[in-house]
Amino acid sequence: MGKKYNQIGYLCCWFSGVLVLGISVLIIIYLAVKGIGVINWQFLTESPQPSLNEALSGGIFSPIIGTVLLTAMGILISLPWALATAIYLSEYAEEDNHWVNTLRTGIDVLSGVPTIVFAIFGLAIFTHPALALFSTMVEGVQNAKAFGRSFFVGSITMAMMVLPFVAKSIEESIRAVPLSFKEAAFSLGISKLCTISRVVVPAAKAGIITGVILGIGRIAGDTAIVWLCLGGSMDFTGKQPWYEPGNWLATLKNTGSTLTSYIYYSSPAGEGNSPNKAFGAGLVLIILILVLNSIVDYLGRFTRLKED
Repeated sequence: MGKKYNQIGYLCCWFSGVLVLGISVLIIIYLAVKGIGVINWQFLTESPQPSLNEALSGGIFSPIIGTVLLTAMGILISLPWALATAIYLSEYAEEDNHWVNTLRTGIDVLSGVPTIVFAIFGLAIFTHPALALFSTMVEGVQNAKAFGRSFFVGSITMAMMVLPFVAKSIEESIRAVPLSFKEAAFSLGISKLCTISRVVVPAAKAGIITGVILGIGRIAGDTAIVWLCLGGSMDFTGKQPWYEPGNWLATLKNTGSTLTSYIYYSSPAGEGNSPNKAFGAGLVLIILILVLNSIVDYLGRFTRLKED
C-alpha cells in the first residue's frame, strides 16, 4: 500500500512539474509569435518616442537599462540585510524566544504582502521633505508631495519587497550546512563569527544564489512599485544625456522607465497603441531575466571553482 501511495505521489509531482513547464513554454511561444517581428537592432538600441504610430514609437533601450539598474540596486540593497537576518535566525537566535518567533512571523507576513502595499508605503515615506535627498522635486511644483519618485526610492522599496524571500532562502540553506563543518572549525579554535563567514556562508552559497534569482524575478517583473515609486515614465527624466558619468546621480534621483512600464504605455490594454512592441518588450523582459539569472549562477560557480 505504501509503495502504491509513493507512486501516486511521484506521478502527481511529475504531472505538476510538466504542467508548470508547459504553461511557461506556451507563454514564451505566444510572446515570441506576437513580438519577434519587431525585435531588431533598432528596437533594442533606440529610446521610446512619443508617437501613436507604432512604426515611429522608437525602441526599448532606456527601459532595458532602467530594468537592469532597478534590479541591480534592489538586490544590492536587500542582500546584506537578508544575509544578516538569515545568519541571526539560524546561528544566534533562540528557538523558543518570543521576539524571535515574532520576527519569523513578520517575515512570513511580509512575504504575502501585495506589492501595491509596499509601493504605497514607499511613496508615503519618501514624499517627506526630510528624505528629499533620494529624489528630485518636480520643476514648478512647490508642494512637498512632488518628492518621492526616483530610482533610489524604487530600489529601496523593491529591496523591502524581496527581503523576506531572499532571507528565507538563505536561512534554509544555512540550516542545511552539515553540523560537522562547524564542529571541525570549532575544534581548530576558530571563533564562531569567523566560522560563519569562512565556512558556513560559503557552504550555503547555493541558497544565496537561489535567493538572489528569486529577487531578480520579483523586481524585474513588478509594476506597482515601478509606477508609484519610480514614476513609470517612458524615458529617463534626469539631466541628459543620462549615460554621461556627470549625470548619473541626477538620473538616479529622477523618474525613469522599465520594461514593465514600457509594456503598459505601449499596450492598448494600458495607454498605448503599439501592441506588437508591447509583446516584443515582454519577450525581451523574459530573456533579460534569464540572462541576469545566468550571470548570477555563473558568478557563483566561478567563485566556488576559484576557492577550490
